[in-house]
Amino acid sequence: MIAHPIPDIPILGSFYTDGNASILVEIDTRSFAEDPESVPFLTQSSFNELSSQQKEDLLRKGKVMISEALEIKFGHRDWHLPNFVFSFTEKNATELSEENIVVIRASHQEFLPSNSAFYQIRAKKEAAYDLVFSNLINDKPQRRVNVLFPEEESFQLDLSFIDGKRMPKEEPNLNGSTQPKQESIEKRRSDARSTFLSFCRQGFVHVLPLGLDHILFVLGLFFLSRKWKPILYQVSVFTIAHTITLGLATLDLISAPSHVVEPIIAASIAMVAIENIFFPGYRHTRLFVVFFFGLIHGLGFAGAFSAFNLEPTSLVIGLLGFNVGVELGQLAVISIVFISTFWLKDEFSYRKLVVIPGSSLIALMGIYWTIERVFF
Repeated sequence: MIAHPIPDIPILGSFYTDGNASILVEIDTRSFAEDPESVPFLTQSSFNELSSQQKEDLLRKGKVMISEALEIKFGHRDWHLPNFVFSFTEKNATELSEENIVVIRASHQEFLPSNSAFYQIRAKKEAAYDLVFSNLINDKPQRRVNVLFPEEESFQLDLSFIDGKRMPKEEPNLNGSTQPKQESIEKRRSDARSTFLSFCRQGFVHVLPLGLDHILFVLGLFFLSRKWKPILYQVSVFTIAHTITLGLATLDLISAPSHVVEPIIAASIAMVAIENIFFPGYRHTRLFVVFFFGLIHGLGFAGAFSAFNLEPTSLVIGLLGFNVGVELGQLAVISIVFISTFWLKDEFSYRKLVVIPGSSLIALMGIYWTIERVFF
């Protein structure tokens, strides 16, 4: 069990005023596995041990995944799959791996005429993972970012600046030089809103339905007490904690290897469940435990941002949106369980029929995952 480590597939477009354009796609090789969360990263040392045939097989799988996931269009041209060139590339170690990892890179380059108008992508119905649509214009990261689910289209990136004569959004001043023209406040707000909503939705699905470990931890918090104050205190502390480490890890200010993070997350699930069984009733000391484990869960969530190339404003907005989505996912889990058990008003019966069996199952799952992560 891993805490949400599979990154979505980043699609990075780079465009220049002279018409040169490139599109880069990176694929984590774990994505090919039936259960990606149980497969280790392809590290540089592991990659060196692969035969030529095994490397070719990985590239072939990458080609199939991209062909089933992505289509693009420029202006009024038809939707199509670019003629990607596939290769391997090494990425620096992250909070999820102590050793440099190897990913598949699909690259496409072409020259765009001045009438290209716009660039857009769409995620096909067969897409196995979400696509993250981000772009550079003259090497400057653009604020607006989309996270696309299957059968969704991105916004249209304006390419009208491609004329080989001027920089985008620029106009000459009295001295004949060019100065960037400020974007309108409304456009900035629109871009920020689009990025926020994309990452908000991504945060939600990283909890519900994809984050089984996170769901079980939240259930463990809920089973301690159905009273609103204990629930509010625990969820708030947990939120603050994982927001801190998610932000710091995404900004590369802190890191922790996955072989340390994963077992602790698993153990946290078991511990809160065991406490529900043997130490019923809310105590303020519980908040210290929840805060500590929240810090660890934040490191797990950081994997969702590991492959993105976002400019600072987009990164902050994306982090905020992702966190809001996570909280909405947590509230959805709590609401579902509360509604499902609301009819059982007698607390003794509730504890006997729901808390003890539910916490026992959660504890067993957490113990199993801990053993699996430590020894296998």
